[in-house]
Amino acid sequence: MTEAILLVGGKGTRLRPLTVRTPKPMVPAAGVPFLTHQLARARAAGVEHIVLATSYLAEVFEPYFGDGSALGLHLEYVTEHEPLGTGGAIRNVAERLHSGPDDPVLIFNGDILTGLDIPALVDTHRTAGADVSLHLTRVEDPRAFGLVPTDATGRVTAFLEKPQTPEEIVTDQINAGAYVFNRSVIDTIPAGRPVSVERETFPGLLAEGAHLQGMVDSTYWLDLGTPQAFVRGSADLVLGRAPSPAVPGRRGERLVLESAEVAGDAKLSGGTVVGARAVIGAGARIEGSAVLDGAVVEEGAEIRDALIGAGARIGARTVLDGAVIGDGARIGADNELRGGIRIWCDADIPAGSVRFSSDQ
Repeated sequence: MTEAILLVGGKGTRLRPLTVRTPKPMVPAAGVPFLTHQLARARAAGVEHIVLATSYLAEVFEPYFGDGSALGLHLEYVTEHEPLGTGGAIRNVAERLHSGPDDPVLIFNGDILTGLDIPALVDTHRTAGADVSLHLTRVEDPRAFGLVPTDATGRVTAFLEKPQTPEEIVTDQINAGAYVFNRSVIDTIPAGRPVSVERETFPGLLAEGAHLQGMVDSTYWLDLGTPQAFVRGSADLVLGRAPSPAVPGRRGERLVLESAEVAGDAKLSGGTVVGARAVIGAGARIEGSAVLDGAVVEEGAEIRDALIGAGARIGARTVLDGAVIGDGARIGADNELRGGIRIWCDADIPAGSVRFSSDQ
């Protein structure tokens, strides 16, 4: 058995207002909390025991997932009361692992949607005899990521954080946020203080001569750190572009949960998801968007690439393009919100009062 650690403690600051009341991994994507997709994919790959490293709004996770038996998993929860970074969080849950010193432990970041071949990463780790193995992916513009160059055998040669000049961009391979650690390596991470695996653990291991192996897997990969990326990831799950056994329905242009109400002449496309108890009014047009539980979209509204929080209400004929509407917000009729604008939870915008694009 391979066991895993899921890092789900981040505050999700870049995703606000979606994460004001909900931890990032619990924000719904394609009809279920995003974390459900990660857990289901891990189980499909043969993982049975997962420890969740929680922090921000930690009390939300266990009431929803319980012991994990509904997903065929054994779940445990460890909460860090002060931020410990990625490495510190890994070390903080080590005592809950059952693995022996030479056994592999999978580690996943809680905000990455990926089609990674998990068994292949574990096999690569074992075949290479590595201490740590990393999932790498290739991106066109790597400046926002940590670069991970490798030699001809896939062995990692350096870690380069967020290069800015052309001379610094020596590879298009980036750290994709999934790892295999030998259990003994986890035990060497300093306990009780913040540690970054990207800036401290990995470079330190490399300097000590440890074997760090990279596996390039260029299947679907998306960092869900921004609202726009999160909406895109949800739509890709509905469309079937991103793989998950946890999508609660058939893949296609739309996913409407059973208790939602959608008017017969409303048009939903582009991977739009309509959550439980949500209501979509007559003539509404919604493309590539997520309407969360209990939200209401009134007649004639036009919505594209937007996320509408739980219990929010969008007035008649209002236009949303790339907008993020917080839980419980009320947007009156005949408004126009574009360009990535974010409306905070419980905000109340009167009818016909806003025509706004964040790039104006």
